[in-house]
Amino acid sequence: MKLKRREFFGALGVGAMAVSSRAGEKPDPPPVRGLRLSVTCDMFRGPDVRVPFDNPGRTDPRPQPARKYSPNDALELCQACGYEGFENLDWRDPTERDAYLQAQKKFGLDCVALGASKSPFAPGCSLVDPAERESFLREVTSCIEAGKPFGTRRIVVLTGMEREGISREEQMASCVAGLRAAVPILERHDASIIVEPINTVATRPGYFLTTASDGLRMLERVGSPRVQLLFDIYHQQAQEGNLINLIRDHIDQIGHFQIGDHPGRHQPGTGEINYRNVFRAIYELQQEGRYKGFAGLEYHPTVPLAETMRAVRQLADFP
Repeated sequence: MKLKRREFFGALGVGAMAVSSRAGEKPDPPPVRGLRLSVTCDMFRGPDVRVPFDNPGRTDPRPQPARKYSPNDALELCQACGYEGFENLDWRDPTERDAYLQAQKKFGLDCVALGASKSPFAPGCSLVDPAERESFLREVTSCIEAGKPFGTRRIVVLTGMEREGISREEQMASCVAGLRAAVPILERHDASIIVEPINTVATRPGYFLTTASDGLRMLERVGSPRVQLLFDIYHQQAQEGNLINLIRDHIDQIGHFQIGDHPGRHQPGTGEINYRNVFRAIYELQQEGRYKGFAGLEYHPTVPLAETMRAVRQLADFP
């Protein structure tokens, strides 16, 4: 019986495709009929992973030893699995930045987003502290400039941690003022900010912006289409839930999605989120022309990376 291309590649495995590519034959990516998917570069770091483990005991669930992918191998894997983008490389590291830039030129994938904040703690450049506003604006500008060779116009921003003894309203007002101050920079460079809420249940106790609902209220006060929400499905489920209704009701304010299951922050299918239904809701909005962005993988897989990337690609495909 003659196998279809996608069935053949699935049976053969990504490793065999990589060998073929190194031999001088670029594999054709599988056909895509669904969400536009990307992968955070942290998932390629192997033992140098920076995303925290959120399972009980905070243990590494990945097959050991966790494989580290070079930028070239990482984007080759993305292309082979039918992904159209990658995100959040370390643009402050010139070696990593240049290697991903060369790999991007080779494989033609979109660099979907870069992070302006140095970490969730946003040291020296948080939004909650007015004294750090000028530093915040400098980091945003530097990130925009770093993204230009990649064609990246979407900048991830984190609020930083709550300030002890300062009311939430005062901190929220500081966030709104900081984001408003960034709008002229965004307009000048034709860029946008996506602000990410992070759950305090499992990931970052003490982080300021914890829910999509609070993030959306913040964006209403900022009042610029240049400032949108990064809707991390994992964080939102852990903190607030109500995924599909929030997505449908506020898709015009959402600039990007990220993917991970709860509890544990592992691949879809390991927790309580019905990802097929969530993906379908996003896909329908995409078909209506209301969402043109990506959904990016950001989790710790309990199976080999290539296996989970193929599985999510299938889960996010629709006829």
